[in-house]
Amino acid sequence: MSTILVVDDDKATREGVALALQQDYTILTAADAEAALTALTNNVVDLVLTDLRMPGRDGLSLLRDVVLAHPNVPVILLSAYGSVESAVEAMKDGAYDFLTKPINLDHLEIVISRALRQKSLERQNATLRTQLAGQNALSKMIGSSDAIVRVRERISQAAPTPATVLIQGPSGTGKELVARAIHALSPRAHGPFVAVHCAALTSTLLESELFGHVRGAFTGATEDRKGRFELADGGTLFLDEISEIDPATQVKLLRVLETRMVEPVGSATAIPVNIRLVAATNRDLREWTAQGNFREDLYFRLNVIDVTLPPLSEREGDLPLLCEAFIRELNPQLGRTILGISNDVLEAFKRYPWPGNIRELRNTIERMMVLTRSEELSYKDIPPNIIATLEGQASPTPLPTSKLPTMVDTLRQDEAAMIRQTLLDEKGNKTATAKRLGIPLRTLYRRLKTYHIEG
Repeated sequence: MSTILVVDDDKATREGVALALQQDYTILTAADAEAALTALTNNVVDLVLTDLRMPGRDGLSLLRDVVLAHPNVPVILLSAYGSVESAVEAMKDGAYDFLTKPINLDHLEIVISRALRQKSLERQNATLRTQLAGQNALSKMIGSSDAIVRVRERISQAAPTPATVLIQGPSGTGKELVARAIHALSPRAHGPFVAVHCAALTSTLLESELFGHVRGAFTGATEDRKGRFELADGGTLFLDEISEIDPATQVKLLRVLETRMVEPVGSATAIPVNIRLVAATNRDLREWTAQGNFREDLYFRLNVIDVTLPPLSEREGDLPLLCEAFIRELNPQLGRTILGISNDVLEAFKRYPWPGNIRELRNTIERMMVLTRSEELSYKDIPPNIIATLEGQASPTPLPTSKLPTMVDTLRQDEAAMIRQTLLDEKGNKTATAKRLGIPLRTLYRRLKTYHIEG
């Protein structure tokens, strides 16, 4: 049953409206704006029905406070002194409707029913958007390997809970992506997601960034500033590379996690915060703690639920899916129409160790897409640094020499592909094709005959 808060300084009106509505709704009453705000704080209220003119703060003032603090609660204003100006001002300030006294109870019930129905639809839409955002976040965890399937399962288990999550894995494996997926799938999805990259800040700056500061706290502090904990209130705070914070900040962070109160730098006043903490590190934080570099009590506070991301070198089977996804993502960004990636590139990628993990793979695909002249990424498009690494490796299971393509074979294949593509671009015009390739026309004719290219 929906709960309605009736606010009116006139006792007879207040009790009369309550009596008329109490059969279908749970009714709370308040004689003024201050009592109404207290009732809203202490109860789950679905709709506010308030008089416009009251001693002290009027109905418009109450409306503004409700819209600010409880934006999902519709407000209907009542007034015995109805005017177009008052109605317009109320609607501009966010009122659902403006009705004049004496109250037509049948019309009032219709308006209330309509307001609550709209609120219900908005809540359902918000839930659907949250679910879609969560599923979209999970879909970005591309791959079908056992390792990545376990990661997705752990995210789905952890996200609905308020528990602190520690994400561990090498740089470039997608730790922030996991943190955002946890947030998107959590009840806090409508709240803010605030990220702090701890390694990028000095200890002094980090403390101010996390906890905020007051004016005059230090040189250059010309005004009060909220910290990331306050900014993340009602949502998720993501602390990346948490292993790099200094011992003094570790102590303060531990205290915040224990008390859920933040003291800005230079202030003696603690501020309550309501956040869900997700932390990440590219280190083995247990080992880092055992070496004395990280507080043990803070480590146990952080490691309530752990998510470990594998390096890309352990996800060989996911490479085709990742490459395909990056090509699909980057095509519109780069204005290209790359159709795919050749098998010899995939085989080379499987042998490469990927020290930069997924981030390096994406950057590599982007570079190849920018520089290629073909619609398919081929071996010749692979960056020189990767080729150099591969050529320096000893193949553990070498193919028979007879099956290995020679350098000449590779060059011929590349040249033939280039001629075909240029001929296609020039719509079969051989003169224009030869000019674009920078070769004499008679040479082009010889190449067409050699490579059996019809044009």
